[in-house]
Amino acid sequence: MSALLNWHRVRELLRKEFRQMFRDPRARRLLFVAPIVQLIIFGYAVNTDVRNARLMVLDRDNSAQSRALVDAMTSSGYFVVAAHAERTSELVRALDHGDALATLEIPRKFAADLSAGRPTSVQFLVDGTTANTANVLLGYAGRIISQWGAAHSSGRGPGSGGTASGRAPPGNVAGSASPTRPGVDFRARAWYNPGLVSRVYNVPAVIGTIVLMMTLLLTSLAVVRERELGTLEQLMVSPLKPLELVIGKTVPPVFVAFVDLILVTVISLLWFHIPFRGSALFLPAASLVFILSGLGVGLFISTISATQQEAFMSMFFFFLPAILLSGFLFPIANMPESLQYLTYLNPLRYFLEIVRGVFLRGAGWQILWPQVLVLFLIGVGVLGAATQRFRKTAR
Repeated sequence: MSALLNWHRVRELLRKEFRQMFRDPRARRLLFVAPIVQLIIFGYAVNTDVRNARLMVLDRDNSAQSRALVDAMTSSGYFVVAAHAERTSELVRALDHGDALATLEIPRKFAADLSAGRPTSVQFLVDGTTANTANVLLGYAGRIISQWGAAHSSGRGPGSGGTASGRAPPGNVAGSASPTRPGVDFRARAWYNPGLVSRVYNVPAVIGTIVLMMTLLLTSLAVVRERELGTLEQLMVSPLKPLELVIGKTVPPVFVAFVDLILVTVISLLWFHIPFRGSALFLPAASLVFILSGLGVGLFISTISATQQEAFMSMFFFFLPAILLSGFLFPIANMPESLQYLTYLNPLRYFLEIVRGVFLRGAGWQILWPQVLVLFLIGVGVLGAATQRFRKTAR
């Protein structure tokens, strides 16, 4: 190994790279403060939960039971009554003009049908302009109404001497049949994230995207900057070998990415209170493998780019599809089959599985070793291709 590398030259090159990286105070803020700011912003912005959705109500029955159902909707915290309507046309107008996200219409004889044990129904309409919000609101309303109906039929609702609680936490649904005849007691529970809080699921993924962005940004501009400044030719005619130059250009970004990983992980635990159930040793080890794969991609981009602007655009050409094909925003199972095969080449996909498994499920080597192995193979392959490309460029 000493015949291939001169560690004295590598050490001097690393010293030069670290000095150049941390010389500018603005660069230090960009490297270590910007990821924290991004995590906080994305942690709040990437949130699919819906709270205090505007609800317009048309209560044609105006009974104790109908008012109790409306109270159940609002006491959950997911809905707030924006207005009461007198006619169905007002509900349609409210949805058309965006005055309400959802409407609830309770028919006449609602209480009488409940008391007589006859089937009855309510109409819940939702603005489907934003499909994700519509699906979330439909899920909330379905759980609240079904829980209220189960409580009423089991003798805990209004008019039966009990009280109906409208709060229906996502993922916890309980239904009961009439007490006079056998029924099915259905209970559903979401493991690892009982409240189905989207922030608990999304913040660990944000950590992966930030680390990938920093590794791509630092490495893809490393060689191109030397070429633009005219110092790359000086490095080429120096005794430095291509492998030594690759090591000198990749080790500082590894250090910065690893420090950023620690910072954003601590912030996610202390600021967002994300549960961490896994091993504090396994996550850094798996993250190091992921960082190496990102460095390989960034170094390859730097070898095919002539200017920093070209490298920056090429980086985002890879970065944005990597996010879309990682399962961060959209489930991979919902993608076309051809794109699902393409996700197998995406290192971010495997790291999101690792970081979510470590944070939420407490998974370790026994479960996540296939993802770590694939990340290692991707990293070795991309780094090898980037090094070979760099050698051809050097010649």
